[in-house]
Formats: sequence, structure tokens, C-alpha cells
Amino acid sequence: MLFVLICEDHPDSFELRQQVRPEHLTFLADYDVRFAGPMLSDDEESMVGSVIVIEAENLPAAQNFAAQDPYNLAGLFANVTVKPFKQVIPNAQ
Repeated sequence: MLFVLICEDHPDSFELRQQVRPEHLTFLADYDVRFAGPMLSDDEESMVGSVIVIEAENLPAAQNFAAQDPYNLAGLFANVTVKPFKQVIPNAQ
């Protein structure tokens, strides 16, 4: 099943995000990540969080993934929401 993670950064955490980014990307490579990337501020200048869509066995597995993300472990995220996700477009087969 697919799950979407909406992860909101603590304010003014650009340096922490940059510092932990290599470990975060290595972590993501070990999972079935469908897509991921940073959320941007309204002016499209600053990174303010992350959106990640993963394939996971169940909600607890997706929540565990979120808990073990190096960004989360480093304290980058102020809030993390994990929800089941149904892909409609493009058509999932």
C-alpha cells in the first residue's frame, strides 16, 4: 500500500537540512520510495519540509520509516503526518 508523509521543518533549519541530507538520501535508497522532494515556502525560495510517497506493508511500517528517517532523528521535523495514499493519476496498475 502507498503512504504519503508530509513532514514540516522547524523554522530556520536550512543548515541542519543540508548537513543531514546525504544520510537522508542514503536512507531513502533502501526503501520503495515512489517520489520525494522538499516543500517550498510561498515565495518558492526556502525549503520548509518534505513530501515522501512510499510503498509499505502497513501503516505501522510507514510510521516506523518516518521515525527512522535521519531528518527526523536529527530533529529537523516539527511535525510528521503519515497517511494511506491512493494513487489515481497517473493510473496505478
